[in-house]
Amino acid sequence: MADANAAMFIAFLEEWMIRQRNYHQELLAAQENRHRLRDSDKREVINRVLCHYEEYFEEKSKIAQRDIFLVFSPPWFSSLEKSFLWIAGFKPGKAFHLVNQAVRDLTNEQRRRLSQLSMETRMKERDLNDELAKAHESLASPPLVDTVRTHGRACLSRTRSTEARELEREADEGPPSELRAAMESVVASADELRTNTALNVLQILRADQAVTFLTAVAELQLKIRSLGFEKDAQTAAAQNH
Repeated sequence: MADANAAMFIAFLEEWMIRQRNYHQELLAAQENRHRLRDSDKREVINRVLCHYEEYFEEKSKIAQRDIFLVFSPPWFSSLEKSFLWIAGFKPGKAFHLVNQAVRDLTNEQRRRLSQLSMETRMKERDLNDELAKAHESLASPPLVDTVRTHGRACLSRTRSTEARELEREADEGPPSELRAAMESVVASADELRTNTALNVLQILRADQAVTFLTAVAELQLKIRSLGFEKDAQTAAAQNH
């Protein structure tokens, strides 16, 4: 079942990434023509991009409901992408770094509002870190990291060896239902924080600034993904020699 869930999301993500590259080009075009485009035209592009991200989170939620531990060690990500994971996704606070790096013409009022939102977001991130720790510590279960890593190795196995099947069985049956429910709740809350943070940032920005911000987000994601798989391929080639 774990392999089937992973394969299902990998197929979705491959198609989603193709559209992501197309949206990145559309955002670049809107950014280059920002002086000629009306704000309403820019908002149309922004809304299409947001719907695209909404589709991603909807599909991720379905996979998390089927197999919550799979999203903590996702085989559809490169090793580099996994290094950026925080509760099965990017850390919401990263949005503020991108805004400050990409958007050069923020007003003092915008900076004030972004600073306030950043502090609120950090507090909520700490609360979710505490929830994650409590979910683990309150249950007599194996260490969460070990469980996730074991599950991830089982999902990535290309052979149907007895050992691989045993790892999958242990990963599927081992964690108590209470732990699964607690982890599902934390991931859902983390995804909600990611979404709300991005939407709140966009509300503070003007249309042209929002286009610039979303362009930077897409560009960073595409670069990390490309570089990550390139490095993984190099590592695999070196190990085979």
